[in-house]
Order: sequence, then C-alpha cells, then structure tokens
Amino acid sequence: MQREGFIGGSAGIRIRVAGGVLLVAHLAFVAWLTLRPLDVPWMTPPNLTPLAGIRADLALGWQVGARRIVEGLALLAPLGVLLPALHGRLWASTLGSLVRTVAAGALISLGIELLQTSVPGQVVDIDSLLLNTVGVALAHTALVPAGRAWLRRRTRRRERAALRQDDAPQGRTPTFPRVGIAP
Repeated sequence: MQREGFIGGSAGIRIRVAGGVLLVAHLAFVAWLTLRPLDVPWMTPPNLTPLAGIRADLALGWQVGARRIVEGLALLAPLGVLLPALHGRLWASTLGSLVRTVAAGALISLGIELLQTSVPGQVVDIDSLLLNTVGVALAHTALVPAGRAWLRRRTRRRERAALRQDDAPQGRTPTFPRVGIAP
C-alpha cells in the first residue's frame, strides 16, 4: 500500500535510491576532502569567532575571499537536494522540508568540524560551519520547490491521462446509489 504524499511507483523508488547512492558518495567525498591529514609547516589557531575568518579572507583580496566563501558554500550544498530526494515526499511542506534539511546539514557540518579536531593539519573553523549551512539552505531553496512542483504536475498529467484512457473504449461503468435497509 502506498503512503499518502510519497512519489509512487518505480520512478519514486528510483529517485530515492539514486538520492541515497549520491548522498553516500558525496559524504564520502566530503569526508576524504575535509578529514585527511595535511602536512603543513605551521598551524593557525581554531576560529571560534563567527565571521572572523571571512573578514580575514576578504582582507587578502576580494578574489581570494570570494573563492574561499564559494568553496565553503559549495561543500555541503548538494545535501540541500539529496536529503529531500532521499526522503521522497512529493507533497511535503516547503518550510518544514527546508527546516529539516538545514538542520541535518548543520549537524553534518558540525560533526565534520568536531572530527577535524583529531586530524593533524585540520583546524576547527566556525565560519565553515556557517557557510556550509547557508549553502545547504540556498541549494534547497533554489532547487527543491521547483523540482517538487514539476513532479506534481507530471503526476497530475499522468493521472488525468489514465482517467481519460479508462473512459474511452466502452464508456464509464454505471453505478447504482446504495439504498439503505428500511427499519
């Protein structure tokens, strides 16, 4: 039995499976990128002051600052699309989906930052947590509502076509109103 609001049929299963596989692949890539030891001659102290690292990056020049900001936004941005695809709800609340996805993205980013404390050459940075979370929110806001609307329109068109096809060959089946039993 299909649960209400989920993408049904084999297409829905394919979307969820593809979302799960891509999510695992992306998280493996992020873990490899952020949790590998680095051989550096010196270490900067951990940045626990919000926006201090972004200000320091922008002080180096706008090109360097913009590149580092875009890298921070893009690192976990695919989670903004992959997490809702894994969930597979077609009729979900836009705000509720955004809150769930951003919260999950923030927790994943926090987990990465906490794991970096034990990796040589990696430093904890609160700004990367903020940028990663904003990247997840931007990706979700830009792509998920439009994708769900497109899937809903496609589902409605298929349902209407199926209804018209059922009515075409012999017409509709006559129905009789139910009559209650007299006392």
